[in-house]
Amino acid sequence: MRTPSTDSMQKKIRAVLVDDESLARRLLRHMLRDDPDVEVIAECANGRDAVAIIQKERPDLVFLDVQMPEMDGFSVLDQLADEYLPKIVFTTAYEQYAVRAFENHAIDYLLKPFDHIRFADMLKHAKGQLLDPEATDQRQLGVLIDSLRNRAEHLERLVIKSNGRLNLVRVEDINWLEANDKYVQLHFGKVTRLVRQTLNSMESQLDPKRFSRIHRSVIVNIDRIREIQPLFNGEYVVVLDDGTELSVSRHYKDNLFNILGKPL
Repeated sequence: MRTPSTDSMQKKIRAVLVDDESLARRLLRHMLRDDPDVEVIAECANGRDAVAIIQKERPDLVFLDVQMPEMDGFSVLDQLADEYLPKIVFTTAYEQYAVRAFENHAIDYLLKPFDHIRFADMLKHAKGQLLDPEATDQRQLGVLIDSLRNRAEHLERLVIKSNGRLNLVRVEDINWLEANDKYVQLHFGKVTRLVRQTLNSMESQLDPKRFSRIHRSVIVNIDRIREIQPLFNGEYVVVLDDGTELSVSRHYKDNLFNILGKPL
């Protein structure tokens, strides 16, 4: 695994921007525009293109989005394993990913939405890492990871874009979640919201004592369950407070009853 040499810092830092949202890439490009030490050499909207560009161009620094359809940021690093790996700054809207970002060799992460002050601090750190790849204080990094892990055990709120606005949603208000192609549909009674994330990824961020996977495409907030009705084939139906009926597959029924406890 190679890292940029000290001599390479006599030239501009060659950076690649990877994010499936054009607005996010535009913001990064704008923040880097006036820095004489950095040159953006490529942009990618998905993980597969990112792997190809990194392998071909061998940039010094990559701003890598965590949540992307088909191949997320962590999968990009898996594809680059044992090959040339540039310095990585992860970008994400979810603090829960910060721990995993550092565990996957990131030198820093940007929590969306970030401001110019946080960006400048990150860039200063990145430049220091490029000048001296051995400069990371592993003891301090360990403290940071522990701190993030304690702060980010489970997702508590979501910031969702809708009609040009940012809506703040408390996770505890979600009744149930449903896989919808490359998205997850969140149900709040009669209101629904789409988020660009897989159901597996969302499940990993939810409190397993509050949310249960009851079907390969459905997760339910157990506090919203009013009753459970058995069916003749070993499956069940849960009825929520608002009358919604959701099937519980045989494969996932143990998940539900492990949380709720056995019927009396």
